[in-house]
Amino acid sequence: MIHIFSPLKKRANRVRSTVSTLALASMLAMLSGCASVPPPDGAMNQAQLQLRAARDAGAADYAPVDLGMAQNRFQLAQAAMANRKYEDAANLADEARADAELARAKARLGAARAQVQAKSEDNSRLRDQLDRAHSNDDNQSSVPGTPGRQPVQTQDMPAPAASDLSAPMQQGQGFQTLPDPSQQNSDQQQPTRQGGQP
Repeated sequence: MIHIFSPLKKRANRVRSTVSTLALASMLAMLSGCASVPPPDGAMNQAQLQLRAARDAGAADYAPVDLGMAQNRFQLAQAAMANRKYEDAANLADEARADAELARAKARLGAARAQVQAKSEDNSRLRDQLDRAHSNDDNQSSVPGTPGRQPVQTQDMPAPAASDLSAPMQQGQGFQTLPDPSQQNSDQQQPTRQGGQP
């Protein structure tokens, strides 16, 4: 007896088992893929907090483009969460958070620049007022009969001869004190004693 092996039967069985194995493996891969990436709730919350902080800092006025990009990416992250594409949602949430931080920083910088500009304008206004007040004072002091500030004239005093340090002072040079006239009258009334004799 001769056995004839039919390769078609065995092939069909092998194809069926291979297809079923592949189907089972792909199902397991899908299930394990979904289970391995948890929902990025923390990243979504951080992105939402940064968006709120950027809006509160005035990003709508100072950095509207960056704020708009952050909001768009956050909406895309929410859509990815709804579709259970957690990895994409996490990436988009991180990008939204970074864009919101940038918008917040630009808003703070813009607000600081606006404050500096306002202070600079206030200083200029005050300087103009002071200049006008000084010019009015000068105009009033130049008109005769009007009280005003009188300019103080200063003259340099010549240095005394004793300030020359190169040569020592001779006897009788330099400052001399004048006798007090009241002392001279009292000296004339009393006899002077010199050398211990009357």
